[in-house]
Amino acid sequence: MSATITPVDASGPETAPTSAARLRRFTRPGAALLSGFLLYLSFPPRPLWWLALPAFALLGWTLRGRRLRAGFGLGYLAGLGFLLPLLVWTGEEVGAGPWLALAAVEALFVAAAGLGIAAVSRLPWWPFFAAGVWILAEGARARVPFGGFPWGKVAFGQADGVFLPLAAVGGTPVLGFAVALCGFGLYEACRRFRAYRTTGTVPRGPLAAAGLAVLVPVTGALAALPLVDDSAEDGTATVAAVQGNVPRLGLDFNAQRREVLNNHVARTRELAQAVKDGREPQPDFVLWPENSSDIDPYANADAADAIDGAVKAIGVPTVVGAVVTPQTGKLRNTLIQWDPERGPVATYDKRHVQPFGEYIPMRPFVRIFNSNVDRVSRDFGAGTKVGVFDLAGTKVGLATCYEAAFDWAVRDTVTHGAQLISVPSNNATFGRSEMTYQQLAMSRVRAVEHSRSVVVPVTSGVSAIIRPDGEIVSQTKIFTPDVLVEKVPLRSSQTPATRLGTLPEALLAVLAVAGLGWAGARAVRARRTPAA
Repeated sequence: MSATITPVDASGPETAPTSAARLRRFTRPGAALLSGFLLYLSFPPRPLWWLALPAFALLGWTLRGRRLRAGFGLGYLAGLGFLLPLLVWTGEEVGAGPWLALAAVEALFVAAAGLGIAAVSRLPWWPFFAAGVWILAEGARARVPFGGFPWGKVAFGQADGVFLPLAAVGGTPVLGFAVALCGFGLYEACRRFRAYRTTGTVPRGPLAAAGLAVLVPVTGALAALPLVDDSAEDGTATVAAVQGNVPRLGLDFNAQRREVLNNHVARTRELAQAVKDGREPQPDFVLWPENSSDIDPYANADAADAIDGAVKAIGVPTVVGAVVTPQTGKLRNTLIQWDPERGPVATYDKRHVQPFGEYIPMRPFVRIFNSNVDRVSRDFGAGTKVGVFDLAGTKVGLATCYEAAFDWAVRDTVTHGAQLISVPSNNATFGRSEMTYQQLAMSRVRAVEHSRSVVVPVTSGVSAIIRPDGEIVSQTKIFTPDVLVEKVPLRSSQTPATRLGTLPEALLAVLAVAGLGWAGARAVRARRTPAA
């Protein structure tokens, strides 16, 4: 008697992945990308700061319980979803290559954060550790390589948010920690609610962790409201910010640098006439933007005469942004305090010059990939002294453009006595992109962080005058010549954030390291005792 054997179809439903299963493979990668994109949408010029909360909640869902390698990959996708659209302005005039390279490198820090968040996600009270890991990665990104690139810190998207008062407590690290913690807490609360609907019970410890992760940031922000004060402790000052505008968009605007200088001279003379006619109040001092004179006034008498004539016309100290070109050595991105009687009396050289913008690291190697590096034919050098000018009795702290992104560069001016902060900037090379609005939001956060009025004179972007509570009281339109004149409060007291400096960030880093250490110890113990 013979037996008939029926072959089993290996591709049948018992072994083949269904279309739904295949789709599920892409669910978490898609969620990672979406979480990063939501975080991008929370940044200016959109007033959608609250989108950072669902962004972190979705990131928490994406990473919780994942293996370390998966956490790294998912974190990298989240980083690309965030940084690719956020930094698109970096390729405005030099092509997509530098933009894509910068986003790809900076996303590695978000990938490292994803790995760390996945590692701590199984711990009790994991939202606190996860938020600490995010701030640890932001801190690393703000320091390396080439001095760091803190653009895109979560805190800089919160200028309109309810958590902003926390900037006065512990600066951008505490503000960013609160946002991330609240987002992770929202996800954990939803997860615990679903568990309750399934089982009817929720352990008290995890429930408390979820509740506190949401409540601590919110109550902390409410408790910090008294620190947001725009009263005039040291009287007031009437300040003028000049936006001269540039001849046309693009990197080659430097070829018309005399016209840029003439524009700022003309606007200042117009202001002087408006003051004479009674149409504008007499300012106590005038602030020009970075690169308002790309012609070195120390080496070019005609440029010096033009500046001196404008300053004499307005009759008050004026801060001029100039490119100083010594015969030997590196260029200097300099702010000059120009007195109407004595001419140049003080200078501040930008301390944190921009890599690949003001100087080219590893020039021969980078040239292989992009010949645009030779547009920077001579590197800028960094200054060493903190910039605080005494302008008609007001101590004005100086943080030039890119420096506003760095915590230390702004804080130093306040600890050295600044009663008001100026952030002179030049963003003409970035066209009509979102860059100028992102930078303006940084200055609003700095105003609350240090309880100082902040003036942002820009060549062509959005110039603004900001009160110590972060409110913009006056601003220009992009690529429009204009002059802003406002009376602003002067303050000398220091917020906790100013006094504490890097201590809050260090404590959050300790929290992150403690969580990572605990997760590592648990993993080792689990491998040694498989039954556990």
